[in-house]
Amino acid sequence: MKIANIEAFWLRCPIPKEKQHFSDYGLLTNFDMTLVVVTTDTGLQGFGEAKAAVGSSGSCASIVSCIENELKPQLVGQDARNISRIWEMVYNGTRDHYSLSRGRKFPILGRRGLTISALSGIDTALWDIKGKALNAPVVDLLGGSCREKMEAYASGGWAKMDAIGEQLKGYTAKGFSGVKMRVGIMDETVKASVDRVKAAREALGDAIKLMTDAHGTFSVPEAKQFCRGVADCNLYWFEEPINPDNKIGTAEVRSQTHIPIAAGESEYTAFDIRDMIAERALDVIQPDCAIIGGITEAMRVSQLAHTYQLELAPHCWGSAFSFMAGLSVAFASPSANVIEFSLGGNPMMYDLVKEHISVDQNGMIAAPDRPGLGLTPNWDFVKEFKQ
Repeated sequence: MKIANIEAFWLRCPIPKEKQHFSDYGLLTNFDMTLVVVTTDTGLQGFGEAKAAVGSSGSCASIVSCIENELKPQLVGQDARNISRIWEMVYNGTRDHYSLSRGRKFPILGRRGLTISALSGIDTALWDIKGKALNAPVVDLLGGSCREKMEAYASGGWAKMDAIGEQLKGYTAKGFSGVKMRVGIMDETVKASVDRVKAAREALGDAIKLMTDAHGTFSVPEAKQFCRGVADCNLYWFEEPINPDNKIGTAEVRSQTHIPIAAGESEYTAFDIRDMIAERALDVIQPDCAIIGGITEAMRVSQLAHTYQLELAPHCWGSAFSFMAGLSVAFASPSANVIEFSLGGNPMMYDLVKEHISVDQNGMIAAPDRPGLGLTPNWDFVKEFKQ
């Protein structure tokens, strides 16, 4: 089963005005993603997502170019079943034979960023192909599911203080028992963020899990001030309190609060996560399968979570393909307890594929049971929004 072709499509879809929201990224009017399609000589196709940005919007032109002009020539003709070998080929480049013979990395210069994001989409597509070829869901190939269902938490929460309670209660009315809200520089002051969290907790009561996400926008002193201000709000976690480049600063924030610190969505490869663990910077690890290095590397991260007794909570803010990739990793990982479920305007989650992804009336989502990732692209949507 050889790789016959690899394609990458930059999709940009307008978000309906009534579903747009304003955050530190500004007013998000479009949703972008890179759809990666791997085709084998047997006719099987696999699909994945490669991300140019953690948020909803961002130019994907460079990722498309990397996949089609740099990685495709390396990989066409390779056996699509050899996912780990292909990962090493891309990561190590012309020195991959040393890596495979010596059992250690000889990475290319661009071992982070664009190349790894591009690899992420290809890797996920290869897992999708293998699952289809074996008529098994990807989670079964990863060792099988650790549970039948998992709690999903509603990810959103941009409203001002006087409306945040109503917005989040709109999520819990749909069955979610956990919600996440955004804080940070979008509020202009730390006090405003603290006031919004307090208003949210008062509206939700004590039984609902409440997470906060600063998108890395607080300074270290501001993050500490925020933690003190919400100390009695029983936060399930505080996500990306400061710039992800400042791992030592994140560790400093964690050392001075009882609130669990979550991070990892902006990191490339398990090596970055290892460094955060070494700095004692986090309690919850959040790899994004469209950034970290695909399903292959996300599973390596899950082993770190298991080894160091940390919680795994994949970052699933993206298309249906990265969501199902993260969901598969989460169900295969004993360290995962909850999964992110986007409640923002996200056409890539719902309109890009023919299948309907949903939670039950209790906010629970079932383990994947369809071959591969279980998703079929809506090619009319792809044609309409391809850049």
